Amino acid sequence: MALLDIPISVNRSSRHLTAPGKNGIAYVCNAGVQSLSSSTDFVKHKSRSMRIAATMVSPSIDRGRVVKYPKHPAWESVKQERWEGKLQIEGQIPDWLNGTYIRNGPGVYDIGGEDSKNFFDGYATLVRLHFEDGGLTACHAQLQSEAYKAAIKNNRVCCREFSTIPKTSNILSTIRNIAGLLTGDLITDNAIISVARLGDGRVICLTETMKGTIQINPNTLETIGPFKYTDKLGALNQSGHPIVSDTEFITLLPDFVNPGYHVIRMLPGTNQRNLIGKVNCRSDTSVGWVHSFALTDNYIIVPEMPMKYSPKNILSGDLLEWHQDSMAYMHVISKETGDMVASVEVPQFMAFHFINAYEEKDEGSGKPISIIVDSCEYYGSAEIWEIMRLQHLRSFVGNDILPNSRIGRFNIPLNGSLRGTLETAIPPKEHGRGIDMCTINPKYRGKMYRYAYGCGTKRPCHYANCLTKIDLKEKSSKFWYDEGSIPSEPFFVGHPGENAEDDGVVISIVTSKDGNGFVVILDGSTFTEIARAKLPYGLPYGLHGCWIPSVQA
Repeated sequence: MALLDIPISVNRSSRHLTAPGKNGIAYVCNAGVQSLSSSTDFVKHKSRSMRIAATMVSPSIDRGRVVKYPKHPAWESVKQERWEGKLQIEGQIPDWLNGTYIRNGPGVYDIGGEDSKNFFDGYATLVRLHFEDGGLTACHAQLQSEAYKAAIKNNRVCCREFSTIPKTSNILSTIRNIAGLLTGDLITDNAIISVARLGDGRVICLTETMKGTIQINPNTLETIGPFKYTDKLGALNQSGHPIVSDTEFITLLPDFVNPGYHVIRMLPGTNQRNLIGKVNCRSDTSVGWVHSFALTDNYIIVPEMPMKYSPKNILSGDLLEWHQDSMAYMHVISKETGDMVASVEVPQFMAFHFINAYEEKDEGSGKPISIIVDSCEYYGSAEIWEIMRLQHLRSFVGNDILPNSRIGRFNIPLNGSLRGTLETAIPPKEHGRGIDMCTINPKYRGKMYRYAYGCGTKRPCHYANCLTKIDLKEKSSKFWYDEGSIPSEPFFVGHPGENAEDDGVVISIVTSKDGNGFVVILDGSTFTEIARAKLPYGLPYGLHGCWIPSVQA
């Protein structure tokens, strides 16, 4: 296997060696570095070479045992393109819960008898849950992207997905692929990551390519078509997680020519993005990957981590690589002026998702003195990317192979200091040493908050397998767990006129190992199950969703 075929390649300028290991996975070797007892031990060592080695290899993973496990529907293609029906409910759904939850995520992995390489290569499957007067109807449908339609028509992958690329049989087909990528024709529009309701009521699905912004009908899940921006900002990529409210849509556009990020805003009722400001990368000449970011009432926080875009891999392998020798930074700009407020060096980190951020203020003047940013952080290790390969998700045999993660809390001073800190917000044992896919009460976005709801772990496991309520004040947690099941993102919906931050319910779509699936509704305060509704079959694991109140659904 060629080096460019591995999921995460290593910066070749480093002194470390990358070699294919078992199952075609790359492992990092560093002569003279001893094994560490756990994937978190690297934080105890000051040696840079020791830290780098531990970042890429976790001795806790048993690489010698990979046995095909009976197929779990969470990692298999959806059974049919569309289904709709009323669900039978066990328990009681609150009468006040009226509206629609829409979830996005990969759902079709197998095209032409060939599996996708990575979880993020699956074609988007939308799920709609409509709550009304204590009842629940469900629907799922395939997003009709051009990439999906071409794959179905030709019975093969036709666009450049995250890791899976169109096959070539000769030099001419290779040239056609190159030309298609240069013109943008072969760049995917498979919008699998998130779904957002804009302030004007329109609903769009997004991925990290600019083409992958597609408008849908929230009542039927029918695909309306590409969401076309009317500005001239251009760009090939975007953050997969815009931050959307009733008043604005904010996202980041990576700049590959002058490495950095354009921070942009779009107002309701328009398709025109406007530039707020520009953040330049500081670590090296490559643009840091930015899946998500954070904001407060007054500031936008732009992360820069050692996971970098790698255009050289566009024809083979993933488009990301981990730069071991790169530094990490957190940049802060003003939401109002776009001016840089702070740019601080922080310890190396790896995070898909930022949970929330807020400003700490001086008690006397009331002026912000620092910014707190919480994330689902993997101890500066890129190993989670190895687990995201479908062959690993489908090969669990009971080993504890999920890399450790934590709620990583950044403290960014606003006093001109050049360094920030990264600490663990609560003891990792509170969430099983694994946490991701966190949501909060949206009324507390950008403000001081107490609770987060995420996918935690009950080990041994190879992926997050339980739901967790995190209490950041008491540094404690509550769990919901169903043996053998994989729950998706827990989505919080607040009670109308809520009095407390956790006054509401949490919704999650769960897939069981026996092939079944169900919707679970938990009390946001006690975190106990109050209702569940069985689906006709288990659905593939999804990613992120949005809530549409009934008056707008």
